[in-house]
Amino acid sequence: MRTWFVLFLALLGVLSGCGGKDDDRPNIIVIITDDHRHDFLGSVSPETVQTPHLDRLAAEGIRYSNAFVTTSLCSPARATYLTGVHAHTHQVVVNEDMDLRPATPTIAQLLQKEGYKTAFIGKWHMARRSTARPGFDHWVSFHGQGEYFTNTLNVNGQWELCKNYITDELTDRAISYVKTSGDQPFLMFLSHKAVHEPFEPAKRDTARFAGLTVPQFDHSGGTRDKAPWKENRQQGSGGQRIQRYRQTLSSVDDNLGRLMASLQEQGILDDTVIIYAGDNGYMLGEHGGLWDKRAAFEPSIRVPLIMRYPARAKAGGVQQNMVLNLDLVPTLLDLAGAEVSPLLQGRSWLEEGPGRDSFLYEYFASEGKVPTCLAVRTRRWKLVTFPQNPEFEAELFDLQADPEETTNLAGDPLYAETLDRLHTELEQRKKDTHFSWPKY
Repeated sequence: MRTWFVLFLALLGVLSGCGGKDDDRPNIIVIITDDHRHDFLGSVSPETVQTPHLDRLAAEGIRYSNAFVTTSLCSPARATYLTGVHAHTHQVVVNEDMDLRPATPTIAQLLQKEGYKTAFIGKWHMARRSTARPGFDHWVSFHGQGEYFTNTLNVNGQWELCKNYITDELTDRAISYVKTSGDQPFLMFLSHKAVHEPFEPAKRDTARFAGLTVPQFDHSGGTRDKAPWKENRQQGSGGQRIQRYRQTLSSVDDNLGRLMASLQEQGILDDTVIIYAGDNGYMLGEHGGLWDKRAAFEPSIRVPLIMRYPARAKAGGVQQNMVLNLDLVPTLLDLAGAEVSPLLQGRSWLEEGPGRDSFLYEYFASEGKVPTCLAVRTRRWKLVTFPQNPEFEAELFDLQADPEETTNLAGDPLYAETLDRLHTELEQRKKDTHFSWPKY
């Protein structure tokens, strides 16, 4: 039986013979935001939000219009970004109580082995401790969720009180790190607290978007009446929450602009891979009042994903293949010229070809009302099952005809063959990823 120690050695062994430092290898910056849903980009929904710097990033790089997470919850999703494997494999399946096991290698450890300097700045959000994790030479973090306005930061083992708006503070530290990084290629994760609820914009942004229409996301239909586990954590009117959500996002966008300007001033913008991604999506009242994430609905599992790197990403491209947070690790190894281990469960999104036909989505119930679910999402269809709650009917959606997922076709005899085929596809995806139930 494969052990995590063997997995760790296998991955490091694959990379150990890849050669020494290559001065042409790019710097890599990965920016992860919290609860940023896929359609809150000016380049996607200009009537909803204005994000000029994210739009610039997309215009000068590639936007992945069908990007998904395999678990829509902060800690599991972030662990998957770092490891390239599903939550049932890395075992971080709930928020804040679990951390990656020592034998689970991260992209930081893998690229560190390749001669990269590594830095983590921001929200770790696995086990509630702010001390440095393996693989990072430079470390700035805080406990758990952190706060928008006052935090105690662990800066390479030293405690510092910070009263600045946290999105600004983390970006300041990212800019400082890049300026002092030297000639050695670096990997830096800039991991924001924003846009997590309760949404708290910077004081300069509290009047922003006053003239912009507040979108409405409460779709009617059969699904909402068949979701007894729905969460409806109202905090003020939906309109007020959405307004504060996009105001909080504004600081992320502004600070991306500051970071890119600094890279340009240093003459290394085009030599640096910049990847922007959300850790999961977020529902803003869909299906009769669903807020938060967790569930397998599209607004929950889809995320913004943009990559700028002129050497490998043609400006202005929009890639429609389904890509996953699983794919970040193999993509970064690809960009760094390192071999990609077959033990990883993702694939480089720079690969040519039509891409994947389907993927496994999993959520393991913790706090809240959303039950454990296993789902398969194809290019057209989605099947959602609730294996620990047989009283809940499976959900089958035709995403082509019903993109808002309002009509459950699972009980319709006309779709019995499709339902059976997707059950088979789900079982195949579980088999391919060596699915087993996690213990937590």
